[in-house]
Amino acid sequence: QVQLVESGGGLVQPGGSLRLSCAASGMFFSLYAMGWYRQAPGKQRELVAVITTTGSPKYADSVRGRFTIAGDNSKNTLYLAMNSLKPEDTAVYYCHLGRFDGNFWGRGTQVTVYS
Repeated sequence: QVQLVESGGGLVQPGGSLRLSCAASGMFFSLYAMGWYRQAPGKQRELVAVITTTGSPKYADSVRGRFTIAGDNSKNTLYLAMNSLKPEDTAVYYCHLGRFDGNFWGRGTQVTVYS
């Protein structure tokens, strides 16, 4: 079964940086998409960034130019490098896998950007 485990969240001041990691297991398909989503309290979960096996990375308008998504196949790990963080980036960040047989989610990691 697929397992996704996020790490790297924490407390950071505005303008600071964090790198999130998603350790993945059970990915045995050549066609899939992996990405990061986030959800703030009382708000809908939203796409942050996504990569696929066949395309270039895509970013939400709110993070484009500040965040970078990348994968390391040798470690089965997905990363999200976050720079110039803003208070509105505060949310639980979730790792996601989409493939032919369904969607899979990690449990999330909290990112808090405080003034």
